[in-house]
Amino acid sequence: MILVLFLVGFGLVMLYSTSAYNGQVKFDDSAYYLKKQLFATVLGVAAMYVLSCVDYHMLAGLAVPGYLVSLALSSLVLVAGSSYNGSKRWLALGPLSFQPSEFAKLAVILFLAYMVSRQKQRKNSILSLGIVLGMVLPIVGLVGTNNLSTAIIILGIAAIMGFVSNPKYLPFVWMGCSGVGFIGIFLSLESYRLERLQIWRNPENFEKGFQTIQGLYAIGSGGLFGKGMGGSIQKLGFVPEAQNDMIFSIICEELGLAGAAILVLVFMILIWRFMVVATHASDLFGALVAAGVMGHIAIQVMLNVAVVTNTIPNTGITLPFISYGGTSVLFLLSEMGLVLSVSRWQK
Repeated sequence: MILVLFLVGFGLVMLYSTSAYNGQVKFDDSAYYLKKQLFATVLGVAAMYVLSCVDYHMLAGLAVPGYLVSLALSSLVLVAGSSYNGSKRWLALGPLSFQPSEFAKLAVILFLAYMVSRQKQRKNSILSLGIVLGMVLPIVGLVGTNNLSTAIIILGIAAIMGFVSNPKYLPFVWMGCSGVGFIGIFLSLESYRLERLQIWRNPENFEKGFQTIQGLYAIGSGGLFGKGMGGSIQKLGFVPEAQNDMIFSIICEELGLAGAAILVLVFMILIWRFMVVATHASDLFGALVAAGVMGHIAIQVMLNVAVVTNTIPNTGITLPFISYGGTSVLFLLSEMGLVLSVSRWQK
């Protein structure tokens, strides 16, 4: 809990530092993004507290309905979703907007934990496990239509939860190959996805590579100890939407390699704590819930840092607890509440 609260507090400070210029220019309010994120964070902390006090076994009955709701919401986005920067990922709820793909991650974790633990009570075969994991393909397909990065994260969560629940290794090699093939099909369906591969290799040759190049300038200019909090130059309109996916580059510029390394270390300690909670869970359902959240955070942190450093193509993945996004922080904190509940009722 201390690690989570530290990340949330640090995220709010860095978000204000990063977004103050954009907020002032676009909305005449330097705290515009901070206010919206703070509102979602307060809701998220409340949800985390409530879920941490509830016996997680009571949530097993909501696993299947929650998954069906996530399918319905993801389908609704395709029909009535709102577009932002060319991506249709949001549902408008009056003055508020909601991103169903963030809810889908939580729904998949609960659904797979419930289904795999039930399957383990009946029989222990890799085929039955494969069938259970295959049940998340519909939500992966729906989410991947407009948000390939989240679809990859959901696939990764499913693979980690399946791996944790089964002692065999070889079948997961075949599942991994199938996953790569699945991603390859999605890449080939839209030309802009293949274009991202070209931009990744030579960002200086493409107009859309501007964000990547400016992010690398920010990382390089930060040096070992950075320019100090608030001292970033790249956030002043050079890195587009710096408060979103590219916020790690501004952290590197203001706090340097040392600050970025400490942040990554905090994430690593948090992931280790997830592993400890999963190991000491009172049953397989609790262990899989903790392992699913562990997989979610680990995958998202690694992919975001890899994107910002141009190690992999730009996929639009946020940095957990740090990047701007109300729906993201709300459901991330809800997941933390689930893990705290598992920890509360551990052996």
